[in-house]
Amino acid sequence: MFRFIFRLAAMVALSVSVIMAVLDTTRTVAASALVLTPLNASWLAVSPQTRAAFETFVRAKASPLLWDGLIAWVLDQPGFAVFAVLAFLLYAIGYRRQRRTGQFAAN
Repeated sequence: MFRFIFRLAAMVALSVSVIMAVLDTTRTVAASALVLTPLNASWLAVSPQTRAAFETFVRAKASPLLWDGLIAWVLDQPGFAVFAVLAFLLYAIGYRRQRRTGQFAAN
């Protein structure tokens, strides 16, 4: 059951990654220059209230150093790359390995 949930979340993250990549590609063609939209800019464009609430939550509950060090760096990366890495990690967690018993048995 949990593997299914992780694989479903990986599929959603990969879908978001592809959508963000298409948007960046469209902007790149229109501007005739490479355009990579940071995740922070995309998040602020969609929902600035949740972005501010997330920053307040992390600074209050965890540490301002966590926000300034790790999370701010992740938010400065291109959105499609962040979601692609997230999709890979979720898929790796939900991956079901093949059983090797009887694979090399003589018929």
